[in-house]
Amino acid sequence: MRLDKYLKVSRLIKRRTVANEACDNERVSVNGRVQRASYDVKVGDRIAIRFGERTVAVEVVSVQDNVGKADAAAMYREIAPDNLS
Repeated sequence: MRLDKYLKVSRLIKRRTVANEACDNERVSVNGRVQRASYDVKVGDRIAIRFGERTVAVEVVSVQDNVGKADAAAMYREIAPDNLS
């Protein structure tokens, strides 16, 4: 699944266009490297998203095309931003 779509489906970012812009502005990194929106997300990837001064870091637990709002948080687990390597 594309990175921008994963961010939207997992509800880490509200809209896919916003997720795409975050990737274009180099605010999203996967496994320590800045990635484009077309990056293919896999289980085990570590994603860091910069929201201004705050950084949210997660590890991908599952990749699914459609999930309900209640199940979206089960697609990832939060990790400390300094544990990204």
